[in-house]
Amino acid sequence: MLTERDDRLWTDEEPLAFLGMELGRIMTVIELSTGGLFVQSPAELTAELRAALDELGDVRFVAPASKLHGHLYMEQYREAYPDAELLAAPGLAARRPDLRFDGTLGDVPDPRWSADIDQVAITGHRWLTELAFYHRPSETVILGDVGFHIDERSPLQTRLVARLLCVYGRIGPPIEFRLTIANEATFRRSIRDVLAWEFDRVIPGHGAIVESGGKRAVAEGFDWIL
Repeated sequence: MLTERDDRLWTDEEPLAFLGMELGRIMTVIELSTGGLFVQSPAELTAELRAALDELGDVRFVAPASKLHGHLYMEQYREAYPDAELLAAPGLAARRPDLRFDGTLGDVPDPRWSADIDQVAITGHRWLTELAFYHRPSETVILGDVGFHIDERSPLQTRLVARLLCVYGRIGPPIEFRLTIANEATFRRSIRDVLAWEFDRVIPGHGAIVESGGKRAVAEGFDWIL
């Protein structure tokens, strides 16, 4: 259910079908040095997953990557962990009026997790702002829909569609995202902010995790804007 990737860092990979291809989706769990868990892009809170999380510690923060990525099951975490804080990405509060959020994420990490996690708001797209996170102790960058990574381990149909979307064998967003960037300079600056971090591993929103060489992979995947 949860795979330990590094000290105090776990992932949960689940299937996700979209546009006729199996993309998969990844949840990331970080144990904070101050205690408690930071859950990014929460997965469906099954009994098995809840038991695994409870074994690790108390869920304190639950965060999506964007208003589209990683929010579908947040209500389950509100019910299961009433003391946990639900954090909204820009635009998510309007999209999910059924949820009460405890704050909105931006470029500046909260002091309660900033010792372990940094963050960048990737802006410049016409209608979507995404949060990229950086786990300092494990030198890991965590992305959402800005970071597809489909490789040879995916099913044939997924690889074929990924080639059409320009996300096969490289980290980055699909072609329709690129074509709807409103401010290239702002988007480029956001990606350069991500590349300013010292990281080796990349956990994408969809596809295969890059265990090493992640910084180079991100630079190559975004060469079209850099």
